[in-house]
Amino acid sequence: MAKDFLGEAGLHFDELNKLRVLDPEVIQQTIELKEECKDFVDKIGQFQKIVGGLIELVDQLAKEAENEKMKAIGARNLLKSIAKQREGQQQQLQALIAEKKMQLERKAKKHPKQTEKPLYHSSDLTDDKYVMAVHKEAVLPPGAPLGQLVNSAQPSLVAEAA
Repeated sequence: MAKDFLGEAGLHFDELNKLRVLDPEVIQQTIELKEECKDFVDKIGQFQKIVGGLIELVDQLAKEAENEKMKAIGARNLLKSIAKQREGQQQQLQALIAEKKMQLERKAKKHPKQTEKPLYHSSDLTDDKYVMAVHKEAVLPPGAPLGQLVNSAQPSLVAEAA
């Protein structure tokens, strides 16, 4: 009866017969909840460590990817600059060739006897299968022995029609 009266007042006796304000079942549930909360906090801490490591790894990979990207951009820019440089060199060489051709034409007009006849190339020949041997101003007709000119002291060019 006294326990019921005290129970209604919110006072309870524990297993050691000490007077408590809370019901022993509530105390047991509170202790279990406290332990579960502690386990949960420990697991959250482990999770944060794992996630922190993962974030560091992803950041490191992102930095490496960014470095590789910069290297690729640098290589591409280098290739573009080399291509532009080659174009510039090609234009300079073409200008030099044009200048030299103009000089040659001026000299040819100024001194027509001093310029040699151009050497003939197989692409200059016709389909008649002529064989020409150019040695200064000498041209051999078809069927002439080539060995004499080729074996002579100063041969210039022997060309065959394709």
